[in-house]
Amino acid sequence: MTYRMLALTLGFLLLACGPILVVPGGGLDRTTSAVPTDWGWTNDISTIQLETRPADPYSVNLWVIAQGDSLLVHAGENRAAWVEHIEADAAVRVQVEGKIFELAATRVAAQSEFDAFSDAYEEKYSVRPRHEDVRSAYLFRLKAR
Repeated sequence: MTYRMLALTLGFLLLACGPILVVPGGGLDRTTSAVPTDWGWTNDISTIQLETRPADPYSVNLWVIAQGDSLLVHAGENRAAWVEHIEADAAVRVQVEGKIFELAATRVAAQSEFDAFSDAYEEKYSVRPRHEDVRSAYLFRLKAR
């Protein structure tokens, strides 16, 4: 009985905080930091945490590409919960190396931007992103609000 209670408590705590591997989490709990003007320092970081839906926070782990003053996150053709949240409310927060940044998301609409993202993605992760047609894939640019 004690082990079962401990397991339930641990499970609740894990789900009540940020994401763990592929399991989404809740709100990211840290003080916000000033948004950098250049995200190049994230080139060596493979995964960030993205929080959507400010009223009822939902967070996921994502691969990320830096482009100057923006971060780019990709869902392919997958209309994931976080994609739907962004389409309803563009306000997002990201956590990178323990720091939280408040950003706004906009969907990339230009194929040339998507192509540049795909090249950077392949260079960083050694694989091209799936679904490279900007009209059917979900690629979001995250910038300061």
